[in-house]
Amino acid sequence: MGTIRTAIPARLDRLPWARFHWMIVIGLGTVWILDGLEVTMVGAVGSRLTESGSGISLSASDIGTAAAIYVLGSCLGALFFGQLTDRFGRKKLFLLTLGVYIVATTATAFSWAPWFFFLTRFLTGAGIGGEYAAINSAVDELIPARVRGRVDLLINGSYWLGSAAGSALTVFFLSERLFPTEIGWRLSFGLGAVLGLVILVVRRHVPESPRWLFIHGHADDAERIVGDIEHTVEAETGTRLASPDRQITVRQRTVIPLRTIASTAFRTYPRRAVLGLALFVGQAFLYNAFTFDLGTMLTTFYGVSSSAVPVFLVVYALGNCAGPLLLGRLFDTVGRKPMIAATYLAAAALAVLLAVLFAGGALTAWTFLLLVAVTFFFASAGASSAYLTVSEIFPMETRALAIAFFYAVGTAVGGITGPLLFGHLIDTGRTGPVMVGFLVGAAVMAVGGVAELLFGVDAAGRSLEDIAAPLTAAPDAADADVDAAAGEKGEKGENGGEPYPDEPTRAGGADRSGLPGAALASPGRAGSA
Repeated sequence: MGTIRTAIPARLDRLPWARFHWMIVIGLGTVWILDGLEVTMVGAVGSRLTESGSGISLSASDIGTAAAIYVLGSCLGALFFGQLTDRFGRKKLFLLTLGVYIVATTATAFSWAPWFFFLTRFLTGAGIGGEYAAINSAVDELIPARVRGRVDLLINGSYWLGSAAGSALTVFFLSERLFPTEIGWRLSFGLGAVLGLVILVVRRHVPESPRWLFIHGHADDAERIVGDIEHTVEAETGTRLASPDRQITVRQRTVIPLRTIASTAFRTYPRRAVLGLALFVGQAFLYNAFTFDLGTMLTTFYGVSSSAVPVFLVVYALGNCAGPLLLGRLFDTVGRKPMIAATYLAAAALAVLLAVLFAGGALTAWTFLLLVAVTFFFASAGASSAYLTVSEIFPMETRALAIAFFYAVGTAVGGITGPLLFGHLIDTGRTGPVMVGFLVGAAVMAVGGVAELLFGVDAAGRSLEDIAAPLTAAPDAADADVDAAAGEKGEKGENGGEPYPDEPTRAGGADRSGLPGAALASPGRAGSA
């Protein structure tokens, strides 16, 4: 252990888009598809599990309990595995958490009693929650800075591909003409395990984060991994990479105490902590309220049959998927602060419009769904950017735990109160009380948007080490523009000041990133390619 000077962050950030980066997206990012598949699958097969002959005696309230237990498992799993990810490395944990998911969802398919079903749902949620911390931290540390925003949004938005697939596939698996009553729902969960195994095969080839390695005393391994990546990229693109002109000095440490991580995240950066909470609570409230209760609203107020609800859910999911896909590029070009604030505030404004038209009886089932889809087109991009934000704005040693903490708190506060509130309001059978729920959802999203305007960090195109210097950074490692670990003063840029350097100038010309609509940054600063 000692003090080292390395150019690894700049070397990773200057890489042109290549097959290596697609491997990262496919091997790591597909966890969100699994989560969407799992959540939607349980909701879709819930009615089947309550029928006689299903092989498991569950009541309607048991289905709701199982959903709550899954969410609880996700929150606790994120916190438990999040700190392990910061301590033992990204790769160990993203293999372990996927393994937990595969075993647990396979066991779910063999459930025979409510208690066992609840246990397997808890463990499945724990695996998925742990994935959030390990995956988002690894992705951000391996993807070049100039495209980090759109890649994160694309990955997080892929949740809704899983949701749409889950809604469509349950129609197939629940067909009694094709499968017996007690078999179809089990195959649904088995499908998730098969997809998990395929992802595990790809994931085995994803390297450990070099950023994590050099800080934790494995500089030689980090150099070897980055050298192999550079050699592969040069051979693929036929171009020789320019030498990076920026380095960072760090004091290597094997273990960084949890109390140091927590103190840095919430004492050194209190404004960023408030921002993370506002973004996560807002999106969790609105999303869980609508996702869990949309089917009930359609059947209660528009007379949609339960068998037709999955069709509406597919349209809802596709609208959610379109937001991050189509708007993601703007988070790198226009910037984080204006885009995050705009998506949150646009979703809030549309939720108010939805509330007024819904209460006034001006909507049919399909126009209601259309307005919901437009609302969540913006809300989905905003929600995905919440994960991007907390992954970027805290030091590397705290990254996984920060993601885990804000996800767990946001989900526990917003993700539980949202469905509970909407459920009680829908039970009244009157549109007026439900309108109040819409307005509450709009308010919490608006709070997130305002928090972004006040405390947001303009992180587009910037190296992670510029946004928040590592805790292990030696005094000479931080340039004049990097004031992480400087307490409240270091956050003045989030409140109107600008302690950081200008954003890299965007270069015109051909798009060589390999991403839809991607634009390259000029090589004016280390970390840009």
